[in-house]
Amino acid sequence: MASRRASDELIASGAVRVNGKLPPPEGMLVDPDRDSITVNGRRLALPSGHRHLLLNKPRGIVVTARDPSRRTTVFDLLNEDATGGRRLFAVGRLDLDTSGLLILTDDGELANALAHPRQEVGKEYLALVRGVPGEADLRRLREGVQLADGRTAPARAELVRVAPGGFAELRVTVHEGRNRLVRRMLEEIGHPVRDLRRVGFGSLRLGRLKEGGYRVLKGPELEALRRAAGL
Repeated sequence: MASRRASDELIASGAVRVNGKLPPPEGMLVDPDRDSITVNGRRLALPSGHRHLLLNKPRGIVVTARDPSRRTTVFDLLNEDATGGRRLFAVGRLDLDTSGLLILTDDGELANALAHPRQEVGKEYLALVRGVPGEADLRRLREGVQLADGRTAPARAELVRVAPGGFAELRVTVHEGRNRLVRRMLEEIGHPVRDLRRVGFGSLRLGRLKEGGYRVLKGPELEALRRAAGL
């Protein structure tokens, strides 16, 4: 019903009771099957199962639950039927100007496992860049690029097509989660991004899902993600 920080504030305020009593300051373990947890007198219950959505994020939409500037967020695109009444969060982020595949879920175990660099779950992007990268440029991406916050892990990179106006489209797959990573890599090799879209996450593909649209992940898709995450 709340983020971790907001939950801490609720507990500190005295709004939370466990079996009718205030929890101790040092915290306590609870059993959802035996203990009654209430917030301001309302009993909480865990939802049955989890919700997993694939969303095609448009450009200009922020990936956050609340935006101080009151910009449209990805969660404004969802209705009650989409969320199933659950509080969803994004698995990783896409910056304001990047569109494409985003996983929304309330499954913390899966989200944390997918985000862990140890699992090396690939994120695939189509990037429209200025200029036409040569083989030496692609080799730099494949071997790792030195950035201000350290060298990148080797990426998969290929030239998809040469576009009109002096642009080219690249397919780049990374498995790190650093901020604006693909944009910074391409900037570093001298081919800044004009448009960036994520089209794959592990075995998931964006397909023909329209911008702003979403769908519930199918059983086999979810099973493949769990395997990729080491679950």
